[in-house]
Amino acid sequence: MVMKMIEICVKKADELNIFVNIAVMDDGGNLKGFLRMDQAALMNGQIARNKAYTAVGLGIPTTDWYPKIKDMPELLHGLVHTDNMVIFGGGLPIYIDSQLVGGIGVSGGTCEQDDICAQSALDEILGDQKR
Repeated sequence: MVMKMIEICVKKADELNIFVNIAVMDDGGNLKGFLRMDQAALMNGQIARNKAYTAVGLGIPTTDWYPKIKDMPELLHGLVHTDNMVIFGGGLPIYIDSQLVGGIGVSGGTCEQDDICAQSALDEILGDQKR
């Protein structure tokens, strides 16, 4: 399942004409699969891992964080200093039958493009099983 998710993300990134890094983690935050597309920025590899880690660690998409905390300066400025925490798009939790089983992170395009790549993998692999 992990390699298929990565494959789907690469296909979507090709369609969007972007070069991304893709990370998939299990429910314990352990890296289960990673791929850096040719020409993808090196630093985006760590960002993809951080997005996956944040998504599985907190169980919500990374894109949901900023709107939740933007009006709370103590959280906004504090959380961004938490190791591996990301508050912008590209990280999605992976749920099967309402159980959190992992996270996927994509980095290299815009936040919206990264979300599209990650969501395409969840849609194709999990279909109606996803949360």
